[in-house]
Amino acid sequence: MERVLGTPALFATAYGNVGSSIYYALGLTAFYALGLTPLVFVAAGIVFAATAATYAEGTARFPEAGGSASFARHAFDEVVSFVAGWAQMLVYVVTVAVSAFFVPHYLSIFWEPLRTNPWDIVGGAIVIVLLVSLNVVGVQEAAKLSISLAVVDFATQILLVIVGVALVFSPAVLVDNVHWGVAPTWSNLAIAIPVAMLAYTGVETVSNLAEEARDPVRTVPAAYKLVAGAVFAIYFTLPLVALSALPVVEIDGELTTLLALPPEEGGYANDPILGVVENLGLEGLALDFAETYVGVLAATILFIATNAGVIGASRITYSMASYRQLPEVFRRLHPRFKTPWLSLVIFAGIAPILLLLPGDVNFVGTLYSLGATLSFTVAHAALIRLRMLDRKGGEVVYRAYPNLRLRGVDWPLFAIAGGLATGISFLVLVLQNPTTRWVGLGWMIAGLVGYVVYRRRFVRAGAREIAKAPPAFGPALALAYRRILVPIVPGQASDEATDVACRIAAERGSRIIALSVLEVPLGRPLGDDLPELERVANRELDEAVAIGESYGIPVLSRLERARSAGPAIVAEAEARQAEIIVLGSPRRELTARRAQVFGTTVDYVLKQAPCRTLVVASETA
Repeated sequence: MERVLGTPALFATAYGNVGSSIYYALGLTAFYALGLTPLVFVAAGIVFAATAATYAEGTARFPEAGGSASFARHAFDEVVSFVAGWAQMLVYVVTVAVSAFFVPHYLSIFWEPLRTNPWDIVGGAIVIVLLVSLNVVGVQEAAKLSISLAVVDFATQILLVIVGVALVFSPAVLVDNVHWGVAPTWSNLAIAIPVAMLAYTGVETVSNLAEEARDPVRTVPAAYKLVAGAVFAIYFTLPLVALSALPVVEIDGELTTLLALPPEEGGYANDPILGVVENLGLEGLALDFAETYVGVLAATILFIATNAGVIGASRITYSMASYRQLPEVFRRLHPRFKTPWLSLVIFAGIAPILLLLPGDVNFVGTLYSLGATLSFTVAHAALIRLRMLDRKGGEVVYRAYPNLRLRGVDWPLFAIAGGLATGISFLVLVLQNPTTRWVGLGWMIAGLVGYVVYRRRFVRAGAREIAKAPPAFGPALALAYRRILVPIVPGQASDEATDVACRIAAERGSRIIALSVLEVPLGRPLGDDLPELERVANRELDEAVAIGESYGIPVLSRLERARSAGPAIVAEAEARQAEIIVLGSPRRELTARRAQVFGTTVDYVLKQAPCRTLVVASETA
């Protein structure tokens, strides 16, 4: 996707990932929450709303892939950023495993053995191997198809709620489902809330797409609000229908629901939405059609969600390796396919398959929640820290609400409440689930130890400092530049600078960011509409993208609002950890009255840039 994503596209793409979780989160949550499942999803939804507000503000500030790891880098240091990134890695690995595991369960409408071990494990492993292979080769899913399926999925879920309310919804049954302190027990209820956060698998999606949004300051917060509202609406209503159709009853002397039981015991824990469809009271052709439609749609959505997890795992690995948080080998591209093949094989292939082998979906679900709650807690803490740093001055492009002004700081109440909730949820999982505790903490500790050793022995840098790319000279010069920033202004100079950047990046797996800065006068708010300037800037950015396409080099374009272009370019280079800035400037004759060799902006960047700067002098002004 190019720089064309508006709010509807961001929402649809994100919901395609977030909304897919209903097909497994309902059963996993019901295992712990039983009759309180609807209430638990409401509580988790409130936490998600706070988390979405944090991500909306953080991503609007720093429109780059990385989510909580990016926020932590700006707010704290590289160690905290690594913790958030490594927790995200765990989330992506588990997302791949759990999404792939449930694909064969919904396809069991065609072959019954796919519902049970070992065929569900085999089917999930085949899905992972297939998707990793496709991503290594470089085959990409169609963006329009993913968005269309997300819309169809959302419409189907709404239709399922409407039909369920008409046929089976019963407030009396829902009240009878609740057995306080017994079914569920208080300890299971405490675990149920963080497990219910499985409902928000893929919350990082909008953050990762920010680089492809036309106006992230406006579209990203709007998309997060829509995703939060849509997901909350589904998770508030669908569990009510599910627990009406499949109530809590006594089975083998124990209070439970068929939503919580595995298929070996006649339950629907592994395909909960199919279980709801089968118990709506439909008969004959209507039931057959509904089962086939939901089974195929769910399998397709989960297949795409698995692929999103595969891409996310490779993307976060590549990013961490670029920041010298992981060994350089993980960002090396395949010599033929130009994809990070080693990252894909290890973190999107081998690791998820290892999680699949026990066939224990409850363990996988709690492990996801452990990584997610840790990552969310870091994101909330980072935003609070950024608000504290705001006292030093500078305009904030977007600010979420509610806030409390105290001692010169606009304290983000949503981040404080959200951070407390996710932090407590993390502690509950660590204290009450031994297997999840040792596997999850083992993952984090092993990662931290490896990070410190790698930094000291191979990078020769402190654990907390940002490691710069090593200098290179001669023929090896182009190899060092993976992140190239090209400021764009109207005229031939920027076209020539983009051309030079593409030649530097050619066949090196580099990423070029084309940046156009709208200089907003001091007397006007930064968010003011400047239609003519935006039209010109977008036209120039489109030309930069076209130049990149002629070289076969991806060019991501960014439109930034600022008071002055020079500081905005330097800030963008720092935020993206650019390794070189390629600036175009018309060639000028130096005279006694002309002290500047280039223009004001170019000279400022030359003095203040955090990385190397290459000036391409154009013959034409």
